[in-house]
Amino acid sequence: MQKYIVAGLLFACIYACDQSKTPAPKQVAQYSIEQFYKSTSTSGGTFSNDDKKMLINSNESGIYNVYEIDLQSGQKKPLTTSVKESIFADDYVPGTENFIYDADKGGNENDHLYLQKTDGTVKDLTPGEKEKAAFMNWSRDNKYMYYTSNKRDPRFFDLYKMDIATWTPRLLYKNDKGFDVSAVSDDERYLALVQSITTSSSNIFLVDRKNQKTIQLNSDSIASSNSPLQFSTDNNTLYYTTDEGSEYQYVMKYDIPTGKKEKVFSAKWDVMYMYLSYNEKYRVIGVNEDGLNKLYIFDHKTGQPIDFPKVEDGDIQAVNISRSENKMRLSVGNSKSPNNIYVYDFNTKELKRLTNTLNPEIKEDELVAAEVVRFKSFDGLEIPAIYYKPLQASKDNKVPALVWVHGGPGGQSRTGYFSLIQYLVNHGYAILAVNNRGSSGYGKTFFKMDNRNHGDKDLKDCIWGKKYLSSLPYIDSSKIGIIGGSYGGYMTLAAQCFHPGEFKVGVDLFGVANWLRTLREIPPYWESFKNALYEEIGDPNTADTIRLKEYSPLLHAGNIKSPLMVLQGANDPRVLKIESDEVVAAVKKNNVPVEYTIFSDEGHGFRKKENEIKGYGQILQFLDKYLKETPAANKLN
Repeated sequence: MQKYIVAGLLFACIYACDQSKTPAPKQVAQYSIEQFYKSTSTSGGTFSNDDKKMLINSNESGIYNVYEIDLQSGQKKPLTTSVKESIFADDYVPGTENFIYDADKGGNENDHLYLQKTDGTVKDLTPGEKEKAAFMNWSRDNKYMYYTSNKRDPRFFDLYKMDIATWTPRLLYKNDKGFDVSAVSDDERYLALVQSITTSSSNIFLVDRKNQKTIQLNSDSIASSNSPLQFSTDNNTLYYTTDEGSEYQYVMKYDIPTGKKEKVFSAKWDVMYMYLSYNEKYRVIGVNEDGLNKLYIFDHKTGQPIDFPKVEDGDIQAVNISRSENKMRLSVGNSKSPNNIYVYDFNTKELKRLTNTLNPEIKEDELVAAEVVRFKSFDGLEIPAIYYKPLQASKDNKVPALVWVHGGPGGQSRTGYFSLIQYLVNHGYAILAVNNRGSSGYGKTFFKMDNRNHGDKDLKDCIWGKKYLSSLPYIDSSKIGIIGGSYGGYMTLAAQCFHPGEFKVGVDLFGVANWLRTLREIPPYWESFKNALYEEIGDPNTADTIRLKEYSPLLHAGNIKSPLMVLQGANDPRVLKIESDEVVAAVKKNNVPVEYTIFSDEGHGFRKKENEIKGYGQILQFLDKYLKETPAANKLN
């Protein structure tokens, strides 16, 4: 979805919750923030050439580093040992055990691509001071690496190929129009480009480099969102997702020689990804079914479904099939455990779990499974949300609660694990993560409902979420706060400014405070998306400034009457530190309690465990003091 303008804290659930059948309250152990962050987060998972090993990313050292797992024994060893910057693996270099990884500096988002050899030596392959690069894939003959970079023009990402024998780059496509290069055919004749029109519509183009022709594949008469997936190995077909003529994203294939289109797969939910194995033996599709990705596997040639072991309570976030097409990696998450890496063997039919990410000191049955609930908003619109009920909550033991707002705009609360949420719920806070109008995953009509209306109807959805919480017999309706990160941080501030007193406290994680400044100072590499962003939120260079001022919390901070907590990364390129600085200063003038923590080595969101432990631990202390009103002597760590 193109509507994601900032990374956010995203969660959702699966099934409707029947409040009349709530289980009896139970006593549970309360775990410290340090215990929660002894759990590890993992991502990635690319196979070695012989299918015997895999590269993954893990933050078990305190920040993300690259690890290699032996698939037979399950043994894991670190390949990088960074202590300052997080490092993320991209892939093994074909035919070798060398690998490519990417990293930025202090969260500034200027990612570089690095080559690390088996002897431990490292080379920065994209060394421009302000260069931002992204790995794409390898050429079919394994001689070149394709990647995008904005080194020529900070606003636009060109397509490059780099000879892996000499690691010399060559410009393959000069992106003067500022479209996004999304796929390249194996013979390098065709490229697939995307032009953002609005946050809910985009054009898809096919570039024929041989004949110097560019054609638009989607209709101009119907607004649609389109995203290229990949070209076929014979270079004659482009696969892409689209919602043209539909509420939901589906998979389309375009036959290049004839211009014929054919729908490949559709559902009553959005297709999140489609992946063809290296020699096109398998087709794998992930569908976002109410915030949880369900996996479908097909024989690509026959279209027949392939049986696959069921993963209980599993959100299959990503997959990768080895070049041999014998093994498949799955990244599987749920609400009670961080993502784990699994490997499936197509020959033996064995599904093997390679990681155990939840801290063994924590009993999983003492954590809370997320549930889907739906409530009616002020205008009768049904709003989906996820709900975490503390196990100790009951009519006789009423608990405080938080309305949680995801990032975006256009994000979605999903069934992922987040230690902070489980930490707060474990310590007796109910949490309702609202998928307000404008959230993705519920059809494009719902997705567009907050356009040019941010801080108004979408915020009212959150307030009606508070009313829903207040209706539950085990919630203390006098103790409900609001919390959110990024766009959710904006909504937290907006709630405090435009509906003062509605929420007893607010916790703002790097939220937008001044739309005029944020929209005028977006990073230069957002150029291809800038007009779409302006179309949704408002153009700060036009008469839209009237509304942008009206709904910028900083300009109304004198209304804030409830205690506020703010966390901010000093290097954030999306929500600048000055946004939080000025909000905090304004609240102090109101003689309202405000707590502010700045992390000098973080950007938009926090990656280092020591910072998460410090910042998120402070959130509980803040809530205990101003929401739960726990005596200081009894406050938890």
